[in-house]
Amino acid sequence: MRNRYRAYYLILMMLFVLLINGPAPAGAAEPLGKRIVLENGMILLLSEKHDIPMVTVSMAIKAGNTAAPADKPGIASITASLLTQGTARRTAGEISKEIDFIGGSLSVSGGDDFASAGLRVLKKDLSAGFDLLTDVLMNPAFDQKEIDRKVKESLASIRQQKDEPGVVANEAFTKEVFGRNSYGQTNEDIAAYFPKLTRQEIVDFYHARYGPKGAVIAVVGDVTEAETVKLLNRYFKDWKQGVPTLPAYVDPPRIDKNVVQKINKDITQANIAMGHLGISRSNPDYYAVMIMNYILGGGGFSSRLMDTIRDNKGLAYDVHSAVVALKEPGRFEITIQTKNESANEVIAESLKEIGRIRSELVGEKELADAKAYLTGSFPLKMDTSAKIAGMLVSIELFDLGLDYPQKYTAIINNVTREDILRVAKKYIHPDQMVIVVVANQEKAKLKY
Repeated sequence: MRNRYRAYYLILMMLFVLLINGPAPAGAAEPLGKRIVLENGMILLLSEKHDIPMVTVSMAIKAGNTAAPADKPGIASITASLLTQGTARRTAGEISKEIDFIGGSLSVSGGDDFASAGLRVLKKDLSAGFDLLTDVLMNPAFDQKEIDRKVKESLASIRQQKDEPGVVANEAFTKEVFGRNSYGQTNEDIAAYFPKLTRQEIVDFYHARYGPKGAVIAVVGDVTEAETVKLLNRYFKDWKQGVPTLPAYVDPPRIDKNVVQKINKDITQANIAMGHLGISRSNPDYYAVMIMNYILGGGGFSSRLMDTIRDNKGLAYDVHSAVVALKEPGRFEITIQTKNESANEVIAESLKEIGRIRSELVGEKELADAKAYLTGSFPLKMDTSAKIAGMLVSIELFDLGLDYPQKYTAIINNVTREDILRVAKKYIHPDQMVIVVVANQEKAKLKY
């Protein structure tokens, strides 16, 4: 009996040590998956999980907004949305019926840098799932009736959002920061182009951008390497694509001083968006910038902006900052909702906090708390098969390495207070801000 209690005690002590000291060293864990180049050049990231008989698939294809011509805003998204709306073999209804019959899910959607495709099925239905996935990716019908329906839906959604102050502020901010850069596409641009959109333009974009070159597929679940490679080589064997030329990169506009845009709306809450061009995901300072942003305004109730503007001064219900890092430089943005009459003070306090994080070292506890949250929450990004598949795709797209989950904690913990000060000075520019204020301008009486 004493030995049994001793065993229990030792187990509890081991758990306590793990809680105090964190996970095992990086080298003690296996890589998240395995990287394999398929016969058609597509990259496979495979993670075998045999605990339940399910398989999850996530794909990234270089057919996002950055792959579309500047004069065709929205064509990447509508092309992606049409892939599941009928093929040479199946109608949209038949696609939906077949995936529902096997209790699975199938999706394709557009994005800034990539189009995404997803599949989730039981192991026994994997062949049927791949048959559906490859059919929608390789044989889209682009029926004119479906195109007309999608265009109509998109335009109706855009009209509906025109009166939403938050959307209006974000649209104006996006256009000011990115200009004619592909990240600068707005609802207004899409609404102007879609009535002129032709089926041939969609077909041409599809043939130029959809194909195995640069495509990444992550497969997670109850599969082996041999069967997965065999299935993918079989189903994607005939996937072809034209010359995948990318449009010329358009530089965002240079902003040398604060640019203020006042949009008048008869509302009680001012919606403010302020910020500027950000960094790319591949920037070596990404992690230091991420921690800096957490302390400044990305950490919810733990952040300085929330503490100052909401808790101490009661000026806003919601205030936060975000760093959106993409393949190319994304954006740094602070968004705030406050009373019209408080707009000036809120902007001033935000600029004050930006100045403070650029001029003095952050507190040791602030940094420790940020690191604890970012490392402690990281496992939640891989707690489902879908999240693991998404992580694998990101690892490939941004060249992070399959041991990235093991390296992550050390990367975060190696960031110093001096690093935070350095990146704040380098990447945050309070005198080169785009400041958009959607408000009752008569009540706001902006000084900016």
